[in-house]
Amino acid sequence: ESVDPQKTAFALRKAWTLYSVTPLYRFRRARLRDYARLLSAFIAAERQKGLAVEVGAELDIKVALSSLAELRGSELDQAALLVQLSSRSQASSRNSEDKVVWSGWFCSMFGDDLSENIPEDFTSLPLFLSHGAESYTALVGSWFQKTFDCCFCRLAISPQNLSWMVAMWAGCKLDRAASAVELVFSVPRLAQPLDISYAIHPEDAKALWDTVQKTPGEITQEEVDVFMDCLYAHFHRHFKIHLSAAKLVKVSTAIASAHCDGIVKILHSQYLPGVLMLLTELAISQIQ
Repeated sequence: ESVDPQKTAFALRKAWTLYSVTPLYRFRRARLRDYARLLSAFIAAERQKGLAVEVGAELDIKVALSSLAELRGSELDQAALLVQLSSRSQASSRNSEDKVVWSGWFCSMFGDDLSENIPEDFTSLPLFLSHGAESYTALVGSWFQKTFDCCFCRLAISPQNLSWMVAMWAGCKLDRAASAVELVFSVPRLAQPLDISYAIHPEDAKALWDTVQKTPGEITQEEVDVFMDCLYAHFHRHFKIHLSAAKLVKVSTAIASAHCDGIVKILHSQYLPGVLMLLTELAISQIQ
């Protein structure tokens, strides 16, 4: 299901670092303005201690918290929560616009497995995505953990889940010309790091997936395995290299790209809910 492109434009074409977050205790959406003021004061106090100091001109940091009702999967999901840190240089004029220096957002897209079973005083927003300086991520995460008794944990993506992503995204229809499907493999146990990049024309990748998938709209582990085995066999036929012996570390498609370190870039608004649903599932599996 599509979401409003204008309201979700902030999420596209940025490299987001993924975290899983345990449920927030006594979080009240009616108090977002209070939370913004408290978080702003916390960041200012921590920066006075010499943490997260910007190079150059001293910047005033403003905090904005807002609900994103569009980014939820079902009625059980909480609306997404966007946190933005903006700065205004003391040297700039009062009329100049604040510049967003860091963004993060909490999200639950069809996270029913977790939200159905938590007590009333808890709010389930298991997926957190951040874009900007890690020092700000640490400060924001620290404040949320202290205030709502939750826990942030980096969310890595396994080679198996990367395989699922490339299979799902390669089979998606796009209105405009699509970029190549690319898989990046890391070769283990070498003195010098070696990566192998494998690019497939998007139409070829979709045609292969269409021959593999038995039931449209449904995907099985067996189908993903067959899809990957076909790609490996093709590569071995041409280059005599067994990619199955290497580690899949990154996949890129016209829909999105994902790295095993838990860094994702979403490129197409139409498929934003689908990508977030998969990432929410990964976040919940890590919490449970």
